[in-house]
Amino acid sequence: MRLNDKVVVITGASSGIGRATALAFAAKGAAVVLGARGQEALEQTVRECVRRGGRAVAVPTDVSDAHAVQRLAGQAAARFGGVDVWVNCAAVTLFGPFDQVPLEDFRRVLDVNIMGYVHGARAALPHLRQRGGGLLVNVSSIAGAVAQPYAHAYTMSKHAIQALGSSLRQELRLRGADDVRVCTVMPAVIDTPLFQHAANRTGRRVLAMPPVYSAERVAHAIVALVRRPRREVVVGPMGRFLVAQAKLAPGLTEKMMASQVERAHLAHEEPAEVTPGNLYEPAPGPGSVRGGWHGRRRTAVRRALALAALVGTVTAARRVLR
Repeated sequence: MRLNDKVVVITGASSGIGRATALAFAAKGAAVVLGARGQEALEQTVRECVRRGGRAVAVPTDVSDAHAVQRLAGQAAARFGGVDVWVNCAAVTLFGPFDQVPLEDFRRVLDVNIMGYVHGARAALPHLRQRGGGLLVNVSSIAGAVAQPYAHAYTMSKHAIQALGSSLRQELRLRGADDVRVCTVMPAVIDTPLFQHAANRTGRRVLAMPPVYSAERVAHAIVALVRRPRREVVVGPMGRFLVAQAKLAPGLTEKMMASQVERAHLAHEEPAEVTPGNLYEPAPGPGSVRGGWHGRRRTAVRRALALAALVGTVTAARRVLR
């Protein structure tokens, strides 16, 4: 599939992975239709896409509103004649002890992260089928395979995205529409503003848990799916390691993840006030791809190598005991 004559719709396009993906497609000459809540950040992304050589239009969209997402798809068809690629990327997150998180905040995460993808898929699929095939990309997370403490709603939502992709692939095949490819992308920890924008009830500052990879790395993986669709793609070596480890030794992985989150995801020495983050209102300003976390790598890589050695030892011991 050539990219310079394709129409790509991206939700969550005002920052982070969504913005990096918009810029990557624009650099290939694609027409990009960008949906997000933040008007200023969305318009800035459009300007950057045009500078990269693409055609771009902003459509302010709250993905929790099904009608707004249908309008996003309609604008793409009206401006550029259809939709060839749809990338569901809008997400919010919430950190806090399970029994201290307001239920309305919990529901909001699920509404954006799950129903937002449902709304996106329902809006996209008729357009993709009308074009005789296309690509639906759902951006999940390694949290969809390896759960974490304090981020219950986010983790649940990412597991749900895995299930949504699998169910859609099966149904499209049964309906004779498997020319529409559904791909799930599972990034490891990525350098985006997600953690600064997070709702937080832990009393501690949320940090990006190292190692941290660039958003451009995820964008490159998404663009590559247009030419070579794959069911699921894990982005980042640490992500691939954790997914494999969770299959091999799930109980041990849970214990290790709990310890790692406690040590490296929440700053013990940096208290933080309770905040709803960007759950209900978009972050102000022009937005950005990066969150300033990309330097948090070296120590974590050493820990990961030690962890890999431990898992290998435990697995070998289990085989011997059998």
